[in-house]
Amino acid sequence: MQVSQAYHDAEARLDLPPADRRGRTNRNPPGIGFWALVAEDFRTHDSNLFEQGFWAVFVHRFGNWRMDQPKIIRAPSTVLYRILFKLVEWMAGISLWYPVELGRRVRIWHHSGIILSARFIGDDVQVRQNTTMGIRRTDRLGELPIIEAGVDIGAGAVIVGAVVVGQGARIGANAVVTQDVPPGGSAVGNPARILPPRTPAPDSMPPSAPARTQKRGNDVARDVACVIQRHRCGPPPQRGDEKPQGSPQQP
Repeated sequence: MQVSQAYHDAEARLDLPPADRRGRTNRNPPGIGFWALVAEDFRTHDSNLFEQGFWAVFVHRFGNWRMDQPKIIRAPSTVLYRILFKLVEWMAGISLWYPVELGRRVRIWHHSGIILSARFIGDDVQVRQNTTMGIRRTDRLGELPIIEAGVDIGAGAVIVGAVVVGQGARIGANAVVTQDVPPGGSAVGNPARILPPRTPAPDSMPPSAPARTQKRGNDVARDVACVIQRHRCGPPPQRGDEKPQGSPQQP
């Protein structure tokens, strides 16, 4: 399967390193310190220390943080990272490797069967149990999905290969995604069927609604005119019984 132009465009727009150079530098989100980032992740997971998703994200942040440290700190930190990573796999069933570029406020709901091997997971992405992200073929190890900001992923979803899931897209439960999903679009089924973005019509009123609205406005204006002139008015004329415009009825 040929890599799409949208995938190459996303790589350039997100400034992603080549697949064979992943994991060589600290790729935690810029502009925020390590502990401030951890605190934000903690709040994202309902400030609950026992949320397994928080454990996985914390270990991921730590794995990236150590890449900036001098060798005397980095070496023991690497040992600690590997131990923590394996403990999270055993105790939570979540695999989130540090070379995955992870945005801010990513929420991992629940636990178990979660394999997150992606090129990029953007800000405010929601991930649920039994989600799998990874390669589609063993002879194309560098072709991993790009998940842009605000994507909502249902339980049991599978996203594999060099695909882009656009900003704000939704992946249905148990969907198997092997092609690009446009921003705001949806993917449902196995194999996934791509649905276009849901955009509200500029005017959702039926064709007859403007006429009814205009008539209601005329009735209100008539009532107001009657009050000002201290006249009493009867009920507004019914449809088909409207009288020619003129002065209000006299008592």
